[in-house]
Amino acid sequence: MREYLTRALERSGYAVSAVDRGTAAIPLLETEHFDLLLTDIVMPEMDGIELAQKAGEMVPDLRVMFITGFAAVTLKAGKTMPQARVLSKPFHLRDLVLEVDRMFELERVSDNI
Repeated sequence: MREYLTRALERSGYAVSAVDRGTAAIPLLETEHFDLLLTDIVMPEMDGIELAQKAGEMVPDLRVMFITGFAAVTLKAGKTMPQARVLSKPFHLRDLVLEVDRMFELERVSDNI
């Protein structure tokens, strides 16, 4: 699934760094600049919510989008990080790209106010 998401976002003009677990993302967040953290919630070693919390401590203005197939986890994610977006599985790749576009469009609009 990671490869499909990566390709869809790259085809839409986004630069993507993809890893297979949250613990692998931490070193990247320490050394590179990211505008968005797109993470599944259920992952080995470190779940997506914990990853987002750690990432938020490192990069306070980082946008976060969670992907999940579990409704109960969606509620937990929304309470933990109310500004984050949640995309529920199953979804079409077009929906992913539209949601990412919206996250960046909202910032452009608020910067112009």
